[in-house]
Amino acid sequence: MAATNKKIVLRNHVTGFPKESDMELVAATGAAPSRVPEGTDGAVLVKNLYLSCDPYMRGRMSSHDGSYVDAFVVGEAITGYGVGKVVDSSHPGFKAGDLVWGMTGWEEYSLIKDPSRALFAIRHPDLPLSYYTGLLGTN
Repeated sequence: MAATNKKIVLRNHVTGFPKESDMELVAATGAAPSRVPEGTDGAVLVKNLYLSCDPYMRGRMSSHDGSYVDAFVVGEAITGYGVGKVVDSSHPGFKAGDLVWGMTGWEEYSLIKDPSRALFAIRHPDLPLSYYTGLLGTN
């Protein structure tokens, strides 16, 4: 059976109250990578374990200009804070097996191309990992 990378994508920008139809669960066959692609220097492949759903994300679902944060891109995975385990890395600061938190996609696997700005090592793995989607997941 082919591997998949299930992801939640934004189907259209939201106006008014968000509806289930504004998002879609997509399972891309063969899209669950096990290695950082060749030529993607300094990237990290993460298997997401926990995802956060935060109030600021509602604003990113709308099409807008002049906000402090960009709108989500229609047709792409929604992004937000998450906790994951490094599957593969071409970045010197991360290795396979590391537990991390930071900005990931709402998907099973995320390729983080600039991890020095988006990912942080989990230094207290004895605490519940889900805590890093809340109070412990702030920098």
